[in-house]
Amino acid sequence: MLSAARSCLLPAVRLYLFGVKVLLVQLFSRTFRLPVMPRQDGKVAIVTGGSRGIGYEVARHMVRLGAHVIIGIVSRTTPTHTDRMNILEFMKLDLASLQSVRKFVHIFKQRDLQLNILVNNAGVMLVPEGRTEDGFEQHFGVNYLGHFLLTWLLLDTLKDSGKCGLFSRVVHVSSSAHRIVFLAFSLSSQYYSAHAAYCDSKLAQLLLSSHLHQELQSGGFPLSSCAVDPGMVDSALYRHLWTPLCLAQSAIARLLFRTPAEGASTVLYAALSPALEGECGGGYWANGHREMTTPPTFDPQLQLSLWETSLQLLGLQ
Repeated sequence: MLSAARSCLLPAVRLYLFGVKVLLVQLFSRTFRLPVMPRQDGKVAIVTGGSRGIGYEVARHMVRLGAHVIIGIVSRTTPTHTDRMNILEFMKLDLASLQSVRKFVHIFKQRDLQLNILVNNAGVMLVPEGRTEDGFEQHFGVNYLGHFLLTWLLLDTLKDSGKCGLFSRVVHVSSSAHRIVFLAFSLSSQYYSAHAAYCDSKLAQLLLSSHLHQELQSGGFPLSSCAVDPGMVDSALYRHLWTPLCLAQSAIARLLFRTPAEGASTVLYAALSPALEGECGGGYWANGHREMTTPPTFDPQLQLSLWETSLQLLGLQ
C-alpha cells in the first residue's frame, strides 16, 4: 500500500513543484513574439489537434500566410474554405486508434498532395488510467505512439516534398515536463501514475524528434525534425488536474499563463522560419530560442531502443 501511494504521489508532487518553477520563470521572462514570416503559398501542412488552443492558432496563422492546412481532429467537420486561394480543412484523425491514423494517411495520399509541414500538436495530459483502442496506455499511445505512426507513414511524402534550400519540416509539440524523467514509458509498471506517464510521453517525443533528425541528416534528406515547448498555456489541457488545483489553475490562468497565440509563436517559428532551414533545423526550442534538454534526450542507446521498440509495437518491423 505504501509503495503504491509513493509511486502515485511522488510523480505528482515533482510535476506540480516543477510547474510552479516553470510558471515563475515564465512570469519574469519576456514572451517571444513571432517575427514576420514569409508567405507560404503552395505549401501544404498537417496540424494534429488544431480545432482549438495552440493547434488552432498555428493553423490559422499558416492559412493567413497562404498555406493549405489540414487539421486532424477526432470529430470530423465539414471542410471550411477561407477564400479562393487559401484553404483550411478538417479530416478525421483519432491518435488513440492506429487504424484511424492509417486511414487518415491513406485518404491524404490518395489526393496526391505534397506535404511540407507536419505539426504533431495533439495530446492528452493527466487523463485517468485507461487504454487506447490498441491497448496502449493513453499518454504513450496518443502523445507519442500515434504521432510516431503518423510521421512514419508520411515520411516519404515529406521527403519528396522537400528540396535543397526549402526543407520539409516535422515539428513535435512537447513540454518542459520531459525534464522530469521516469523512463517507464508506460509499457510495464506495477503502479500507475498519470503524472509519470505524461512526463515520459513528452520525453519520448523528444527522443523521437532527435533520432529522426539525425537519421534524416545522415541520409541527406531535405527534411528536418525538431521539438518545441510552448510553455504553460491557458488551454483545455489542464482539465484533468486534481480538483483543487484545477480550480486554482482556472483562477490564475488568464493572468499568468500564456495565451494559445503566444504558445503557438515558437511552434510557428520552428515550422516556418527561414533561419532554421537545412542544417540549422532540428533541436529543442522554447520561447523562440534553442535550449538544452536533459541528458537522456541525447542518449543514442536510449533513442535507438525506443525507436526499435516503437517499430515493433506498431508492426513496422
